[in-house]
Amino acid sequence: MDVRDLPLDDRFLDRFEAQGIETLYPPQADAVDAGVTSGESVVAAIPTASGKTMIAQLAMLTADGPAVYVVPLRALATEKYESFSELPGVSVGIATGDYDATDEELTEHDIVVATSEKVDAAIRHDADWIASVACAVIDEIHLLDADTRGPTLEVTIAKLRRLCAPQIVALSATVANADEIAEWLDAAVVHSDWRPVALREAVYDGETLRFADGDHRALDGAPTPTAALVADTLRDGGGCLVFVRSRRAAQALAGDLVTALEDGPHDRTPVEGNPDASVDEIDATATTATGSALADVVRAGIGFHHAGLRRDHRRLVETAFRNRTIGVLCATPTLAAGVNVPARRVVVRDHERYVDGRFEPLPTLEVQQMFGRAGRPGLDPYGEAIIVVDDADADDVADRYLDATPEAVESALDDPDRLRPHVLATVAAGFADDRAELRDVLGSTFYAHQRGLDTLASTVND
Repeated sequence: MDVRDLPLDDRFLDRFEAQGIETLYPPQADAVDAGVTSGESVVAAIPTASGKTMIAQLAMLTADGPAVYVVPLRALATEKYESFSELPGVSVGIATGDYDATDEELTEHDIVVATSEKVDAAIRHDADWIASVACAVIDEIHLLDADTRGPTLEVTIAKLRRLCAPQIVALSATVANADEIAEWLDAAVVHSDWRPVALREAVYDGETLRFADGDHRALDGAPTPTAALVADTLRDGGGCLVFVRSRRAAQALAGDLVTALEDGPHDRTPVEGNPDASVDEIDATATTATGSALADVVRAGIGFHHAGLRRDHRRLVETAFRNRTIGVLCATPTLAAGVNVPARRVVVRDHERYVDGRFEPLPTLEVQQMFGRAGRPGLDPYGEAIIVVDDADADDVADRYLDATPEAVESALDDPDRLRPHVLATVAAGFADDRAELRDVLGSTFYAHQRGLDTLASTVND
């Protein structure tokens, strides 16, 4: 489908063509066929880099009124705000903990980018801007099952639908039960495995890369398996994103890789002679121990990324990695939640998490979300996603994660501690004045759609 065939104003068509977008990707064309440009709700379950943001823009630019773009993270909100602000003639606002705008200011915008917590607060306070929303884009819809964010996202969507009945466009790269979510939202489903860059998945035991397609390849030795994978990526001219379980691990690994890639017979990405303002700014603004540690490693072409960094340093590291001024980024899993940092190769060093006194495997959904960062359209000829394993458990890990279907998304709402604030807010905001009305509101949640209302109502009564 040609971009010129879309029902958009010429200024948007000219903008897309100036960006080199002349035809739609297959999943984007499927979304148009499903009615995303004519006000129909759509759940798009398509891989990372296959065009989810474009689908969202098509919905928001053709909506019969203002739109809200709901994200799970402040960092993602800032990224989308800057991206949408480049649309010609479109007024964009942002509402996160970092950028607090008044109700009056947000009412003036065509698009508001906000975290689910901010949208929830707007609904509770009867904000004028939220009542006029005609289109609501929900990014990372699979986070409905997250222990903390999930219940807020779920109740926010349910209340939005009751408040202003907007077109809903739900997006995810990793959701197994998209059909069930679509039934809840009265939406059409666009499901595709198409990617603009091929993705190969593998496990690595320190000696041999074992790909899901049966291919095997040995790597040159290095002090650690992770260092071997990183060095191999850099020699091939690509960027490498390494996921670890904690902030401390991300920072420590960055320092270890600087030493490993300097002392061994391996190339590293040079910063010298490749100036980048973001690297210089990190160095100039390093006023904390963590900031100083970051400044030390970025000079060697390696960075780390976690929630303990200052927000401006996280942004600078992301920019430097996208620009390939730094070739390696060590990060915690939160970076996989939609932030635009694609890499030639993704390495999942830690595929277990410490929970209730023991290590447990990460959910397949979470690992697949990390995998989705591999392969950058227009720059990478392919993407590789690799899990570091011990030889003893290589087969089990490969069976669990390679070419695997992620777990179905399950509502996390039926927990007293998670449900309590939403019940109180529903009553306080006037959505429900008695038990019958409260039951009616909760009946529109994803939990009620999945499992019926009786169990949820019992928790509410308790």
